[in-house]
Amino acid sequence: MKSVDAHLADILATVRPLAPLELELEQALGATLAEEITSPVPLPPFANSAMDGYAVRASDIADAPVTLPVIDDVAAGAGELLAVGPGHAVRIMTGGPMPSGADTVVPVELTDGGTVQVRIDETVREGNAIRLAGEDVQAGAVVLKPGTVIGPAQLGIIAGVGRRRVLARPRPRVVVLATGAELIEPGLPLGPGQIWDSNSFTLTAAARSAGADGFRAPTVGDDPAAFLERLDAQLVRADAVVTSGGVSMGAYEPVKEALGPLGTVRFDKVAMQPGMPQGFGTVGDDQVPIFALPGNPVSSFVSFTLFVRPALDKMRGLPAGPPATVTVRTTASLRSPAGKRSFLRGMLGSDGSVAPVHGQGSHQLAALASANALIVVPEDVTEVPAGEQVEVIRL
Repeated sequence: MKSVDAHLADILATVRPLAPLELELEQALGATLAEEITSPVPLPPFANSAMDGYAVRASDIADAPVTLPVIDDVAAGAGELLAVGPGHAVRIMTGGPMPSGADTVVPVELTDGGTVQVRIDETVREGNAIRLAGEDVQAGAVVLKPGTVIGPAQLGIIAGVGRRRVLARPRPRVVVLATGAELIEPGLPLGPGQIWDSNSFTLTAAARSAGADGFRAPTVGDDPAAFLERLDAQLVRADAVVTSGGVSMGAYEPVKEALGPLGTVRFDKVAMQPGMPQGFGTVGDDQVPIFALPGNPVSSFVSFTLFVRPALDKMRGLPAGPPATVTVRTTASLRSPAGKRSFLRGMLGSDGSVAPVHGQGSHQLAALASANALIVVPEDVTEVPAGEQVEVIRL
């Protein structure tokens, strides 16, 4: 059998980072920056008030309470440059540009709120509630580096420095295609021998949670020709394809029967439990990577975590490798078959321990749904006593 590490290495040697594109800001969330972002101006570009209040000279309120005439109002966005002379105040709103001569903002809560004249009841220090020009970013400063994943805050600073488009590697488009004559859509009544399709929903959600755009295709039965036809129709919108089912050693394995003769997809037994039957290769003129995962729901999800997610990281231009692990203590004894790396479903506790969940079968989706970790038992270990240290992958 092929090792888990060798199978992942073959996958990562095949997939390539997506080419950068000029993306509008509305399409950039989740993309990976492929350029350096700098600010053409200081941020803020001008000194402004951090709150609603009154712009004054600090020396004029040193002996508060004092009453000062209010000579004007300054709202956010005001373009007219005002000045505050000695013994005067300007009513100012949050974001309003600081008038020349003023060096302090008195919060409205410390005043009587007057519009013609204002009584200031307490003194404040010089510079109070003023956002200075450039205190966040200096002109020409780098605000984001290549390789940064664009989240909401990163999108905000890109817009904040005036950019409308950005050069970035887009989110990979992942098409998910479940196979099996027994599968029907959730919401429909079950017939004899039928089950509701869960894999395509699980894997599409997993792709989206991994930073990709997931597209769920309609399920296909056990006809290899029908599978190829459906696959060909989906390749136009796919940077990667994930299938589930149809890769085992028995009869009626449409994925294996359809892709095997192409010569570009290899099917292996990988030394792991669950998820031993695996297929990987490329399809179509554009050599789109295809991950042929087993059909049992836990097997397909574990396979996605181990193999597909790292591949998506590489496609996104991010560091890619085996899932990160943490070392914790198992609260119960563990068993694993010799020669296979087991990935047992477990629940991490706040005390640095992990407990295996009840139900470790590769079909037991409810048990997987109750887990938040995979407990890794190496190939050369068949038993782990309770209380021993183990490696776990957080889910």
